[in-house]
Amino acid sequence: MTGLPFPALSPEVFSVTVFGVTLALRWYALAYILGMLAGWRLVLAAVRQPALWGGTSPMTAEQVEALFTWIVLGVVLGGRLGFVLFYQPGYYLQHPGQILAVWQGGMSFHGGFLGVVLAGWVFARRHGIAPGRLADALALAVPPGLLLGRIANFINAELWGRPTDLPWGVIFPGAAAQDCPGVLPGLCARHPSQLYEAALEGALLGAAILWLVWRRGALRRPWLVTGVFLAGYGAARVFVEHFRQADAQFITPDNPLGHVLRLGEAGLTMGQLLSLPMLGAGVALILWAGRRG
Repeated sequence: MTGLPFPALSPEVFSVTVFGVTLALRWYALAYILGMLAGWRLVLAAVRQPALWGGTSPMTAEQVEALFTWIVLGVVLGGRLGFVLFYQPGYYLQHPGQILAVWQGGMSFHGGFLGVVLAGWVFARRHGIAPGRLADALALAVPPGLLLGRIANFINAELWGRPTDLPWGVIFPGAAAQDCPGVLPGLCARHPSQLYEAALEGALLGAAILWLVWRRGALRRPWLVTGVFLAGYGAARVFVEHFRQADAQFITPDNPLGHVLRLGEAGLTMGQLLSLPMLGAGVALILWAGRRG
């Protein structure tokens, strides 16, 4: 097996030591910051063009700023609690003091998504905004964060893919390079599944939504953009899970692919199990918005 060596990338953008204390800015944190700023600017640009919504914008610029304060809380709290509940509930039941230790890593997209849904619903109720309009605005904002977040996962050499002999396989550092059957330790090449997700969930889905909003008037049909995002993300994640290494706690000698739902010789990973409902809901919303006209 041959593969590309992992590039010499540091997970830190820079670090400084002040009075003996080292402060560092990590690429992952920067990706969150830039992704949210990009999403905020996209929604702001959309609400400043009432014609995109059919004549009346659902929010003011001031409401957009207030909304993103809620969204930040939904992403962080939901993402962390989702990771705890979906991926390592047993560990955190034994170590509850580490549940809020977000600096140690561990975030779930699906948990963050549910956190955003809850925060958005509460915000819409408090400000009298139609839920479909708010959901479409949030769907417009998410893809830049997905793109940057997955690139940061690659820089961190985490969430890597399954072993491969394809020419673009990457030999990630650490444990990822050690455990391919029949391959010398340290030479295990894996799918760069983080970049697959960045391309599909971030770049491709984001470009499609931008085209639908600014070229096809999709915001005039409430829930349509939301449906496209849910279906697009769900389909992309289900596909990429075929190349992504399952979380270690799901892998056993008789279940090397980490399936949490076994269907004979086949099965579903946790990522697929959580994404299929999103795919189904997205298709339903697209059909419903199309029938409403």
